[in-house]
Amino acid sequence: MAPKESSKLTMKLLVESKTQRVLYAEAGKDVVNFLFSLLTLPVGTVVKLLTTETMVGSVGNLYGSVEKLDDTYIGREDARKDLLTPAAGWVYGTTCQSCGNAMTLKLVEVVDPAAASVGGAASAAATGAGFVQGIVTYTVMDDLKVSPMSSISGITLLNTFGVTDIGSLQERTVQLGYDEGLEILKASLQSKTVLTAVFLAKKRKV
Repeated sequence: MAPKESSKLTMKLLVESKTQRVLYAEAGKDVVNFLFSLLTLPVGTVVKLLTTETMVGSVGNLYGSVEKLDDTYIGREDARKDLLTPAAGWVYGTTCQSCGNAMTLKLVEVVDPAAASVGGAASAAATGAGFVQGIVTYTVMDDLKVSPMSSISGITLLNTFGVTDIGSLQERTVQLGYDEGLEILKASLQSKTVLTAVFLAKKRKV
């Protein structure tokens, strides 16, 4: 189920107009919670098995960001474990999370469809539930590396990108809803420039 318009998330992109690329985004707790929630899909287990170096796309960077994030910014005690080692589903033949034996009976589980979708993850993030603290703004790189933001880190990033013409920089506020969530999920498995692909490339095609 797609989130309602009122539950759409927002983040601020810093765009270099000459090259039409997103340098980085400023994002709040809700957006970071949504991005990290992608690791609770089976993708999280795939990243762990393949290692971040061999992953195609940017999902490995999300995984690495969770590993490096200081405990100060973790929202709850078991959040890091839930993201880095997501539990296997209750499927016949898989290992039971409680006793370690194989599942022998089919389990019928009734869940809210909204909670099991990308849109549901965005809605949950908008309500304040999630994995990280809301005490700071976060930097989200084009390749989905996430870290707490500071004024010094912003200046350092501009130097890293070799930006000499400050006048070429533009700030754009974008919304993140169901459609954008699916686009980010898809791009994270295929691209190292996820934010550019989702929020700028689409506009160039129009």
